[in-house]
Amino acid sequence: MTVRRIVANIATPDPGRARVFYEGLLGLEVVMDQGWILTLAGNGKAPPQLSFASEGGSGTPVPDLSIEVDDVDAVHARAVAAGFEVTYALTAEPWGVRRFFVRDPFGRIVNILSH
Repeated sequence: MTVRRIVANIATPDPGRARVFYEGLLGLEVVMDQGWILTLAGNGKAPPQLSFASEGGSGTPVPDLSIEVDDVDAVHARAVAAGFEVTYALTAEPWGVRRFFVRDPFGRIVNILSH
């Protein structure tokens, strides 16, 4: 048996609101829109992963999602320009990632990072 993918499902009364943040900010593409469910995807390829944490590192809360990008500085600049709430400043962490936390339209904390 092989796990082929893991999908994060975020409950919301208005899935379409995800477009401005996840499509606009991160460049994800809509791959399914049934009205009641909107699925966005990137074109990267990575093995499925699950993380379990007691904290988010550096004393931060555990983020709801972690999204790795190739240019965290560019995404941070777009998030700030769009007026999204940055809840943890852009930081080079001692374990080798550069990241920031931003709140999505549904109140979820998203960890945006680059290795």
